[in-house]
Amino acid sequence: MRVPLLDLGRQYAGIKPEIDAAVTRVVESQHFVLGPAVARFEEELAAYCGVGFAVGVSSGTDALIASLMAVGIGPGDEVITTPFTFFATAGAIARLGAKPVFVDIDPADFNIDASFIDRAITPRTKAIIPVHLFGQLCDIEPIVELTAKRGIPVIEDAAQAIGASGGARRAGTSGVAGCLSFFPSKNLGAFGDAGAVLTNDDGFFRKLKILRTHGAEPKYFHGVIGGNFRLDAIQAAVLSVKLGRLEAWTDARRRNAQAYRRLLAGVRGVVLPKEKPGFRHIYNQFVIRSARRDELMKHLKDAGVGTEVYYPLPLHMQECFAYLGYAPGSMPEAEKAAREVLALPIYPELTTEEIEYVAAEIKVWADDVARD
Repeated sequence: MRVPLLDLGRQYAGIKPEIDAAVTRVVESQHFVLGPAVARFEEELAAYCGVGFAVGVSSGTDALIASLMAVGIGPGDEVITTPFTFFATAGAIARLGAKPVFVDIDPADFNIDASFIDRAITPRTKAIIPVHLFGQLCDIEPIVELTAKRGIPVIEDAAQAIGASGGARRAGTSGVAGCLSFFPSKNLGAFGDAGAVLTNDDGFFRKLKILRTHGAEPKYFHGVIGGNFRLDAIQAAVLSVKLGRLEAWTDARRRNAQAYRRLLAGVRGVVLPKEKPGFRHIYNQFVIRSARRDELMKHLKDAGVGTEVYYPLPLHMQECFAYLGYAPGSMPEAEKAAREVLALPIYPELTTEEIEYVAAEIKVWADDVARD
């Protein structure tokens, strides 16, 4: 049996008539950039996420960049974030001339360890970007409390966490901005690059709308320098269709996660992801840990099971950030996670037989290891 890490073709097959009709409407309108389809999706997205405003942008990366620009981040500033995340989180900071300041992760959920943030703050700290990695909220409450006292804006990287929640808080709604990615592989994926910024701040919302169109307000008159961060209408139309299915897809991912937990309970050499009490994990990825990760990964590949390592090298150890001066061992939990993590197939359309096959192959590997 072959079980791919992700099969978007199955998703498309289930919604093809609706998607094709939505795209056709945009083509017939000949309104391809911003416009009614984008405005409609922004309203639907804001309602789903429980915020006042949503601004559609060109990618999750541009959501971060535009949000940082909106709070005035620039050369000489410092922005605190995690080293265990997709590159864009820190890359957006560096692109604006600011300095990423890394804080190690909590090994229980792979997210930034909020208890370390206070000691990382300096007079140059101008923002904090916590990441809700793999679909589970970080410990956001103490971060919000700390930054409120210090007057430091929080920009949530919720690229992997749309619909996730912790207590009364939903992903992307606690800070001044919540940045979403709709890259095709995400739980809510476009047919290309797309993203959005969530906010409850009316002034921030208005600033973002200006920044995404080169800082023009009105057209051809530029009070600030922005960028071309506009969302395409075709992407918005696709996302509107998919947004109506997102809750059902999330429920299916959560069922698949529970199946893995049941089937892999007690398997030696494998650590299952933890779902914190009172939190709703939406499983953008189902990430296990193993001290012998590479061996397990090879075994699964040979068995036809797709896997992926998110992420093999923490950001503080990337060559492009060598100038920051972090040494190996400076972020021990992030470095250990990078050596051990492995994502299994978790997409909603997985069959029971496929999940059972993946689990069975992991057990075969674990038994072989035990006999070594």
